[in-house]
Amino acid sequence: MIRPRRLEALDASPAAVRRRTPVHRLWYAAYGSNMHLDRLTAYLAGGRPPGGLRSYPGCRDPSGPARTAPVMLPGLLYFATESDVWTGGRAFYDPDAKPADHPGRQPHEPAELPARAYLLTLSQFSDIAAQEMYREPGADLDPTEAVTRGRSRLGPGRYETLVCAGLLDGYPVLTFTAPWRSEDVAGNPPSAAYLRHIVAGIVASHGWSVQQAGAYLAGCPGADGHWTASGIAALLSAPP
Repeated sequence: MIRPRRLEALDASPAAVRRRTPVHRLWYAAYGSNMHLDRLTAYLAGGRPPGGLRSYPGCRDPSGPARTAPVMLPGLLYFATESDVWTGGRAFYDPDAKPADHPGRQPHEPAELPARAYLLTLSQFSDIAAQEMYREPGADLDPTEAVTRGRSRLGPGRYETLVCAGLLDGYPVLTFTAPWRSEDVAGNPPSAAYLRHIVAGIVASHGWSVQQAGAYLAGCPGADGHWTASGIAALLSAPP
């Protein structure tokens, strides 16, 4: 198992905010299928990820991440809505989830989920977010409110709420999710093709065994009761 990097808390003092804004480079914390580098590459360089039903135009800057790091995000992973790319539920992040909402967590334990952080430029992060919303890339997002206050709702879409989970090596750690809470939307089990990318990303970035990754994902809301730990673990040995 690989020891994850721990994030620094956001400093909201005016001097600290001035030091980290404007944002030119940031960590994108992927918690879903983008944890798998093959899937992220379809967003960066363009193309269709293995098992996906959609091709992507790619980013203005198609180069790979400058660095990657395993991190833990406070909150909960859950599956909901219906993906046009994979069929089945999409992965979302609820940063406000409590330990009691989290699979396998005791009340005294922190609620957190594994993620893979990629050091990108603001334009790359913005173009990935645009493609997640099935829009043409080309315009930079303004993350100022997110890196100042921890969150920013840029629009009503499913991946238009920015969350800044903290700092890593002085750069903000940003991700995007839906504006709703996990308890406010019906769960929907994810497809095998989608889960294959997520479990492969967890194993590659955090060094978890496939059994451990399978047990974690099988307990997430939306997947629980529909997928088993062994069924998810078997996806890595099954043909795409």
